[in-house]
Amino acid sequence: MRERLSGSPLLISTERGLVSLLTLASETAAKTTEAALPAWFEITAFVVLLLILALDLFLAYRRPHIPSTRESALWVGFYVLLALVFAGLMFWQGSAEHAVQFITGWATEYSLSIDNLFVFVIIMARFSVPRKYQQEVLMVGIIIALVLRGIFILLGAQLIENFSWIFYIFGLFLIYTAIQQARENHDDMDETESGFIRFLRKRIEITDTYDGVKMRTLIDGKKVFTPILVVFIALGTTDLLFALDSIPAIFGITQDPFVVFTANIFALMGLRQLYFLLGDLIDKLEYLHYGIAFILAFIGVKLFFHALHSNDVPFINGGKSVEWAPDIDTFVSLGVIVASMAVATIASLVKIRIDARKAQ
Repeated sequence: MRERLSGSPLLISTERGLVSLLTLASETAAKTTEAALPAWFEITAFVVLLLILALDLFLAYRRPHIPSTRESALWVGFYVLLALVFAGLMFWQGSAEHAVQFITGWATEYSLSIDNLFVFVIIMARFSVPRKYQQEVLMVGIIIALVLRGIFILLGAQLIENFSWIFYIFGLFLIYTAIQQARENHDDMDETESGFIRFLRKRIEITDTYDGVKMRTLIDGKKVFTPILVVFIALGTTDLLFALDSIPAIFGITQDPFVVFTANIFALMGLRQLYFLLGDLIDKLEYLHYGIAFILAFIGVKLFFHALHSNDVPFINGGKSVEWAPDIDTFVSLGVIVASMAVATIASLVKIRIDARKAQ
């Protein structure tokens, strides 16, 4: 897949793709919102975030290793601080509403990204990815997620601009997703993945051994695929499914594409380090998916109320606004999201302690 990062086709194509997406997002933001944020601020933010992502990708490929707990904690703390500083800059250059929308969107996307980690853990274990190369594989997964979310953000912004009734669809979809999330058991992926592996093995030749993160390797003078191909496909499929959930969710917080896109970038930053920081703990946070389900359901209801409040669908209330439908503000959303994640995490940690005492 790559030799080293300098001049790497992966990095070059990734940078070009991100530049295109960022440019399109900026143009869409200018068309769809009365942005109080200066154009130079948005452009500068995109350039700086692109450079940070490129640096993170460079480090992941330049120094493949298992990050220590201290290293992972420092990086996660750095990215969280960076997000808070960015919110402060948005408050300075824009308004308090911009800052709160960003923080709320970031918190929402961050919680959904943590749910991504559950699946990443399963994928890594299922395909026995050597721990030394996991951060490189994770970085590829994060880049795929960023590109897919960028595409969905642009599509979502266009749909909202042209079809206001799309909020009804987004709301119902998130409520349905919340129900599925509450019933979900990540361990149930076994049979689906096994069937998928069998499907691939019947059609292409895949070796059982890894050669770094190369997708093809030479065995007995013959080029064959390595299991990393299956891992990348699994990560990409997972990212696609999570993008379908996360983009309608953040559009329930704000319809400003700039805020939506930057919140997604910050939510994905540090996800690789968070994976190693949480380690085996993430699989033990038993109630976390209930917290995420509640957040999705809350935003789904909020979107549905918003659709009723600004209704123009002829067969609903004669195409007029439904006056009783509340318009939930961003501050309330932020409180609900933070409280949901806090309760779910604390409950999970308490259960871990109770189970540990019973085991003694």
